[in-house]
Amino acid sequence: MLRAFLVVVALGSGGAQAQSPETLGWLRKIHDATQKLSYSGTFVYQNGPRSETSRITRYVDAAGDIEKLEVLDGMPREIVRTKDMVRCYLPGSRLVKVDRRTERDFPALLPERITALARHYDISLGETRRIADFDCQAVVLTPRDNLRYGYRLYADTNSGMLLKAVTVDAAGEQVEQFTFTQLTIGGVSREMVKSRHASRGWRTEDTEAAPARLAGWSLSAELPGFHKVVELRRRLGESRSAGQMVYSDGLAAVSVFIESLEGRSDPVRTGLASMGAIHIYTREVANHMVTVVGEAPATSVQRIANAVEYRRPQ
Repeated sequence: MLRAFLVVVALGSGGAQAQSPETLGWLRKIHDATQKLSYSGTFVYQNGPRSETSRITRYVDAAGDIEKLEVLDGMPREIVRTKDMVRCYLPGSRLVKVDRRTERDFPALLPERITALARHYDISLGETRRIADFDCQAVVLTPRDNLRYGYRLYADTNSGMLLKAVTVDAAGEQVEQFTFTQLTIGGVSREMVKSRHASRGWRTEDTEAAPARLAGWSLSAELPGFHKVVELRRRLGESRSAGQMVYSDGLAAVSVFIESLEGRSDPVRTGLASMGAIHIYTREVANHMVTVVGEAPATSVQRIANAVEYRRPQ
C-alpha cells in the first residue's frame, strides 16, 4: 500500500485538489512503517464509554507477515492473521473461528493508492505530540462531504509508525480512538506470533468465505468515492449462507450482506441501528434480507442500503 505512490499527478475529473508533497509523504511514511516493520505493543480502543485493551505482535520477513492480536479485557480472545486469512481462538469454548477478511485494522489503516484518498479528503499536517514515549506528527484527513468520517493520525517522527488514530464526526467530535500505550519496534521473532493455544481437540468453525459472483445484485447508484473491492459468499451456521459485497473509499469499508428469506419464519427487523462509529441498516429486497454494516456516517450506510437492488440475470 502506497508502493505506487505518486506525489504530483493529474487526478482526473474527480474534483480533487493537489495535496502537498509533504503531507502525502507523511501518509506514505505511515503506510510503509505499518507494512514493513516488525513490532509489538499494547493499545487501547475507545468507543464512547466502551474501551478495550489489546496486545499486538507483528513479524515481517521475506516470506510475508504474520500478526497476532490478544484481547486483554473481558472474554479471552486471540486472533492470528496471515495474508487475508484470520483465525480467532476462543479458549473459553475451545473454538477456532476461521474467516477471510479484506478490511485493514489498526495500525495498518492506510490504503495502497493515496491519490484515491486525496479525491475525497483534504490532507494537512497538525500538531506534534508525545505519545507512548514517541515524538509524533499529526496528519489530518478532513472529508469534503458528509459521507465519511474525518481522521487524525499520529505518527512517530522517526520511523513513521502509527501511534494513535482518532475518528471524528462532522462536528469534529471524537467517534472512536486507537492509542498505543507501549510500543517496541523490532525485536520480534516468528515464535512470538504463534498462537499460544494448541487447537488439538478444539472445534473449528469455518465461514468458508470465498470469492463469488453475486449474479443480479448491485447498487442502483454507488456512493461517491466508495467502490466495490470484493464479492464473497460465506457460510452462516450449518444451513445458511450469505453473499457479501464490500465497498470502500480507501479508509472506510462498508459491507452489504445478502441472505435469502426462503423458509425463514421469524420477521425481519428493518431499520437503522448503531454501535459507536459503526452503523447497521437492514431492509428487505426481493425476498432477501439486506444488511449493510459500515464504519461510516449513518446517512452513508443508509444510502448504500437503499441503493441495493436485484435484477434477474438475462
